[in-house]
Amino acid sequence: MTTGTHFLSGRHIVVAGAGMAGLSFAVALRKIWPTGVPPPRVTIFERDTKQDMLGREGYSLSLAGADDTGGLVALRDLGLLDEILGHAILGTDEKGAFKLWDADWSQVLSVRLRPAPGLPTSGIRIARKHLRETLLGAVTDEIRWGTACLSATKSESGKVVVRVSDNQGSQESTVECDLLVVADGASSKIRASLRPDDVLQYAGAVQMGGLAHFPEGIPPPLGENWGQQVSGGRGVSCFYSPVDKHRLVWAFSFRESTPRQTIKPPTSEETARVLLDEILQKGHMLGQLFETIAGSATDPKEVFCLPARDKKPFSHDLAKTGPIVFIGDSNHAVSPFAGYGASLALKDGWDLAQKLTAADSVVDAVRKYDAVSVPRATKVLATSRSRIKWGHSTGLMFFLWRGFLKALGYVLWLTGRA
Repeated sequence: MTTGTHFLSGRHIVVAGAGMAGLSFAVALRKIWPTGVPPPRVTIFERDTKQDMLGREGYSLSLAGADDTGGLVALRDLGLLDEILGHAILGTDEKGAFKLWDADWSQVLSVRLRPAPGLPTSGIRIARKHLRETLLGAVTDEIRWGTACLSATKSESGKVVVRVSDNQGSQESTVECDLLVVADGASSKIRASLRPDDVLQYAGAVQMGGLAHFPEGIPPPLGENWGQQVSGGRGVSCFYSPVDKHRLVWAFSFRESTPRQTIKPPTSEETARVLLDEILQKGHMLGQLFETIAGSATDPKEVFCLPARDKKPFSHDLAKTGPIVFIGDSNHAVSPFAGYGASLALKDGWDLAQKLTAADSVVDAVRKYDAVSVPRATKVLATSRSRIKWGHSTGLMFFLWRGFLKALGYVLWLTGRA
């Protein structure tokens, strides 16, 4: 880049999707753009209306900070870390850790790693809505709400033509841009138009759960920790995490050869009852607290059933597609078992903005971006699949895994990494 100029100066960048990856990219690009250099124009298209997005509460999620791949590192670089930590449910002030409990709630493992340099914590739990609101509050570019990006093609001039539609599907138009950043999620319509065979794959496990309400406060040990309860080698487990002081999201899981139908709230009373009865029957060994959570404490309308799905990351071929870059779940979807999807999205946004700002061309920037993002996502995907395999193991395999985790916890403590 020559002083005072940049190949993106005055160009038009379209961001498809106002999720974590897309917003992280937009905020990062403005933050690190060199002073005195004319910036590009950025337009963000989001299929949901602003009212729908902000009104969708969602559950809590993890943000990691044990190394430079974590979402807390990206938020620090974005200048948003202090605000995010103010919204943390768990993970600050030495409060809370990831726990692994046995069927009788005895502790198998407690993990609170040393934070990466410059961070006050190695991980937090935060309500999805607070992360989303913080990112939106930092965006200065135009967001066109209620407008979905349907497909993209390379024009004869080398630019990208994006086909967009209102969220009712009644009006379509096209937008031309010099760079398209695709961040429209795991079920990306743009990916489907350009890479029709690159689809989500069933990861071999099903999650059923809901939102439990405790007016008097979440009972211990769950009020100040998050983690997973295993079943002593019987092939099922349950994840728990507070959403606030009175609500707990939980997800009971087991391996199954074929995916089930996805069920999302609001759920009918009849459907919820069938799911909860199955959960209580399969998880009968998990004790009274589990029975309370999956029984009387959970509102049937908030029950869900999600087959775990994921997708391998890919490197870009701009000679074929034109200047189109996929980030976040649109490139490398991971299942909830990874516990790292938000961190990947935030880091993708930051890294792409950083590579674009420092490079002399889109091709050079994307090549360097792929060199960072693809190995990172590949590692997380492998970890997620391993957690599905071992967390639902039975018999001897389970006890070998359990013994390994106990030894791991001791080694982490001994070496000062936890």
